[in-house]
Amino acid sequence: MPGSPWCEEIAVQLTVNGESLEVDADLAMPLLWVLRDELGLTGTKFGCGIAQCGACTVHVDGRPVRSCVTPVGTVSGEVMTIEGIGSAEALHAVQEAWIEQQVAQCGYCQSGQIMTAVSLLGDNPQPSDDDIDRAMSGNLCRCGTYPRIRAAVKAAAVRLSEV
Repeated sequence: MPGSPWCEEIAVQLTVNGESLEVDADLAMPLLWVLRDELGLTGTKFGCGIAQCGACTVHVDGRPVRSCVTPVGTVSGEVMTIEGIGSAEALHAVQEAWIEQQVAQCGYCQSGQIMTAVSLLGDNPQPSDDDIDRAMSGNLCRCGTYPRIRAAVKAAAVRLSEV
């Protein structure tokens, strides 16, 4: 709570989606809340709050992290959110594949799923089914669209190999 002796807000420098920003926040505040509440980037979702569901996945220096348990004071690299990987004019190959494969049902977990898939394909451009299942296993989908998620990752891999 702002103004409390145990919650001291200071100016925190962040680079988010390629933009240098300064936000007043407690260093212990989870990155998720800075992104959503302070910066208005609501594509990253709160799911469980204990880094078990993957809904809050963002990239820090290209690596997927669970923003719900990452204190903003520990973030020193560039943060990429779902809003930063593509645009309405130029979707990322993973986003295009997600649409083609009709992955989303309720859609709540999709930003975390997509961010994890982007990271996987950055590390492994031609993943096997086992590679996909292993990489995506930390992202829960209550709707159970796992077969479509795997198909979308494979389709995105093909798209990216053609570029």
